[in-house]
Amino acid sequence: MAVVDAVRTTLGPRGMDKLIHDERGKVTISNDGATIMKLLDIVHPAAKCLVDVSLAQDAEVGDGTTSVVILAGEFLKEAKAYVEEGVHPRNIIKSYRLASQLAVQRVRDLSVSLEGKADEEKKDLLRKCASTTLNSKLVSGEKEFFAQMVVDAVSCLDPNTLDLKMIGIKKVTGGGLRDSFLVDGVAFKKTFSYAGFEQQPKAFTNPKILLLNIELELKAEKENAEVRLEDPSMYQSIVDAEWNIIYDKLEKCVASGAQIVLSRLAIGDLGTQYFADRNIFCAGRVESGDVERVAKATGAKVQTTVNNLDKAALGHCATFEEKQVGAERYNLFKGCPQARTATLVLRGGSEQFIDEADRSLHDAIMIVRRALKHAEVVPGGGAIEMEVSKYLREYALNYTSKSQLFIKAFAKALEVIPRQLCNNAGFDATDVLNKLRQKHALPDQAGKNFGVDVNSGGVVDTFAAFVWEPSLVKINAIASATEAACLIMSVDETVRNPKSEAPDSGAAQAMGGGRGRGRGGRGGGRGMRR
Repeated sequence: MAVVDAVRTTLGPRGMDKLIHDERGKVTISNDGATIMKLLDIVHPAAKCLVDVSLAQDAEVGDGTTSVVILAGEFLKEAKAYVEEGVHPRNIIKSYRLASQLAVQRVRDLSVSLEGKADEEKKDLLRKCASTTLNSKLVSGEKEFFAQMVVDAVSCLDPNTLDLKMIGIKKVTGGGLRDSFLVDGVAFKKTFSYAGFEQQPKAFTNPKILLLNIELELKAEKENAEVRLEDPSMYQSIVDAEWNIIYDKLEKCVASGAQIVLSRLAIGDLGTQYFADRNIFCAGRVESGDVERVAKATGAKVQTTVNNLDKAALGHCATFEEKQVGAERYNLFKGCPQARTATLVLRGGSEQFIDEADRSLHDAIMIVRRALKHAEVVPGGGAIEMEVSKYLREYALNYTSKSQLFIKAFAKALEVIPRQLCNNAGFDATDVLNKLRQKHALPDQAGKNFGVDVNSGGVVDTFAAFVWEPSLVKINAIASATEAACLIMSVDETVRNPKSEAPDSGAAQAMGGGRGRGRGGRGGGRGMRR
């Protein structure tokens, strides 16, 4: 429960942030559940299950990482009283699994599909999903600005794969959040350069782009091969051969017709000056991820040799420019013909703030991707949890066995989400939950979309207020939290072997093998409990 309490207060738009300080002095400010769980130094093996569940939710869906930990903790809290009274955990696990299946099915029934909508309408709906996610983040003040940016970035991706790697996020300290911008193409920081770099042109229209995976540096061949000379006068011919090799490579790059040459490996001072004299832009030591995105966006193919360069291997884009962003210079490739990639350049006052903005946008991007793939949404603000809770309470009355109690306990545990939203916003949770129960009990499901209004402290139709979440977030959270709770409940004893934890345990075992059996032949190992 200590782990749950650590992230409990970060839930929702009024959630607090955590400042995590590690032993190396690195400071992280975040209210992202997965980030906090990752940075906590957790020793208890059962608590580690909650960390794994949170990270799995982050990888699978991107959001709901705090919710899944809180739900798992609440399921265990509700089950604890029954276990202490002597109920066998297997009975509780069986009922919890049934309740989880019913809850997931109910969420699916209540979800609203976005399929068949016009593109503009669909983008508007996706913006609302992104805004809901950003509501609880540090950047919530600029949620409209970033929601639009996220939807535009995801729209640039290949709709079949929606590959997250094709969205680059670059962080530049300085300026305000509003100075952040989206590049419909590729942007990366200016790489290390030599003297001739400043003489190169910094802007092109419709340039041809050559991507390389080779070094363009003058290399002493004596490092690669042993050279034996009979006549000292022959030494000059060896030196000339070294220069001819590099010049031959450079001439072939120029002959290809490329105006921009990028390489994963170094381009030396000779190559930089050579290209500058011929009005060609070059950059060496470009990161692999950036090279890959340039290749995808421009249609260029990475070459491992400059021999027989084919025109088809060159890429194209509408404009290329080098732009000053804060204290850094960035190379921007815009108007790419095969643009299935985008780059977000984030600005902000401090490094920690930009890091948190990066994490927030990652969550929003994941949510928009999921909403595109599984185009179904449910009302947020605790509305879906209250409706599922009401449904399970009614369903539990079909049972006359103890299962009725356990399903009701599961239903009660789901109410922790709206309760925590109220607590974090400083409202009276009891009053708000009573209002929600009354709304959700209305006939003909008239109040099924009512959730917590964190602005006024009352209740509101969250679907009409555009507080939406992809149904997949809720389905995944309920299923994962139930699995984690059932896993922990199914453990009845923790076995430790203190001997194996000793630093020299391996050496001791190698020397002596086993230390003998216990008295009377019953011992199974010195650290085991029987």
